[in-house]
Amino acid sequence: LQNLSHILKFYSFFFLFFFFYGLSLQKNGSFQNFTYMILRSLSLVNYKNIKAANIVFSPKINCFIGNNGVGKTNLLDAICYLSFCKSTLTKADSSIINHTQNFSIIEGNYIDEHGEDLQIYCGLQRGSKKHFKRNKKEYKRLSQHLGLIPLIFVTPADSSIISEGSDERRKLMDVLLSQLDATYIDALSKYNKALNQRNSLLKKDGEPDLLLLDVLENQMAYNGELIFSKRKSLINEFIPVFDRIFHLLSGTQEHSVIKYVSHCQRGPLLEIIQKGRQKDLIMGYSLYGIHRDDLEFFLDDYPLKREGSQGQSKTFLLALKLSQFYFLKQTCSKTTPLLLLDDIFDKLDSLRVERLVHLVSSEEFGQIFMTDTNRDHLDKILKQCKKPYKIFSVDNGIITDKEKDKHV
Repeated sequence: LQNLSHILKFYSFFFLFFFFYGLSLQKNGSFQNFTYMILRSLSLVNYKNIKAANIVFSPKINCFIGNNGVGKTNLLDAICYLSFCKSTLTKADSSIINHTQNFSIIEGNYIDEHGEDLQIYCGLQRGSKKHFKRNKKEYKRLSQHLGLIPLIFVTPADSSIISEGSDERRKLMDVLLSQLDATYIDALSKYNKALNQRNSLLKKDGEPDLLLLDVLENQMAYNGELIFSKRKSLINEFIPVFDRIFHLLSGTQEHSVIKYVSHCQRGPLLEIIQKGRQKDLIMGYSLYGIHRDDLEFFLDDYPLKREGSQGQSKTFLLALKLSQFYFLKQTCSKTTPLLLLDDIFDKLDSLRVERLVHLVSSEEFGQIFMTDTNRDHLDKILKQCKKPYKIFSVDNGIITDKEKDKHV
């Protein structure tokens, strides 16, 4: 709880920084001619603990108030699902279906950056393939949808990017690339399929099917080198954005480094995988490939994960999140991403809450969705912003619109 409190308090500095940074960019014209994607309404049926909901949103600020564990984060997760075609909280699609039911429906009605209506629908049934539709037309491949609705989700759990294993850091790259490049997810899916099949062969007793191993290793190598190339290009473009934001945020002369590490840097991936085959047979799984890629973070040549202070780690993390928002805004056809803020006001005093709300209501941001455990002082602060807003209460999966839009 103490660590969570520290993380949440530090997020206030993240937003205060972006306020001043955003103003400087606006003066330089960097944020001119951007357009917003707006989620007008959301309908949910049997989404986790939300059995039924029909919500009409404000085009600017939407606040969801309720105790912990009542469904606020599930609501934000449903919005993420319509952008990423999957949950941010669980890997299995069946886990989003209410445990007493056999199906779930998510439907969002948007206005795109051209002012056109856009309907996104997802239907799931236990034991069946999910159906994802755009304007009532089903996608042949989910990769065709990714990147259409750019989104950044800020949560206290983001600390795992630094503290946990390489899976979290690969996820950071995957989330960005999936919103920028439709071919990336397709290549990643093919790579993972071949990887899982190869691992199954490696675990079997007796001599493996060498011909099949050759086929799978060629598939891994082909798609893996494509993924490596795209990750490498992403990091090269991302680092200058991160460096600028980190130094503005930290206010120090510390030298920050993001280093991309991959087996592909040793030579042709097929050769590397095949050289490691005997070791893989002993271990029973694949030791080499882009599924082992990682990002290493350094400050003044020292590994951040092992030797960075709590303050340094938080600064680095927040610079990463800021860079994601700004990077997407610059690259996704200049469409401002939706911004989702989960319980970041917890433990903050009323002054910091006021500053945060004023910040996210500025023109640098598009549509905002935020959760909180209480609405103390929130009404007064929102009224002072003079921007459209709505407040909803959430109680055991039931979502109630507390009032009509203000300042619309």
